[in-house]
Amino acid sequence: MDSTLIMINELLVQLFNDVIQIEEQSLKNGVLSDISITEIHTIEAIGMYKESTMSEVAQKLKITVSTLTTAINKLIKKGYVERKRIEEDRRVVLVKLTKRGKLAFRLHERFHREMVNTAIDGLNLEEEEILISSLNKINHFFVKKYKLE
Repeated sequence: MDSTLIMINELLVQLFNDVIQIEEQSLKNGVLSDISITEIHTIEAIGMYKESTMSEVAQKLKITVSTLTTAINKLIKKGYVERKRIEEDRRVVLVKLTKRGKLAFRLHERFHREMVNTAIDGLNLEEEEILISSLNKINHFFVKKYKLE
């Protein structure tokens, strides 16, 4: 592998690991110390403003409904999520965020906004556009190669 490929590989791996570690630290040291990264991403997938079906949320997270059910049960116990069935079709289960869940959503959203702002701080418009283009190309490669969508 030539030095450019080695450097890009090291940077991608380091960035991925750093984001996960920073996110974990942020959760542990903040108001949301009782939830995991997986749980906060479940909250994010449910969304802020509407009820979602379990199937919709599972699809967003690319997990099975039974796996999601386990996560939702934990989030209900912790007070972040509410669940109900539709009267017309009792098989359909809806989930929505509680007030506490919405707070978690907003805090996580703020964390990501601050992270991105810090990452692009000092870049000019052209550099931002190059970064966006490069990240889009990398993302497209992974989606296509590993059939992620």
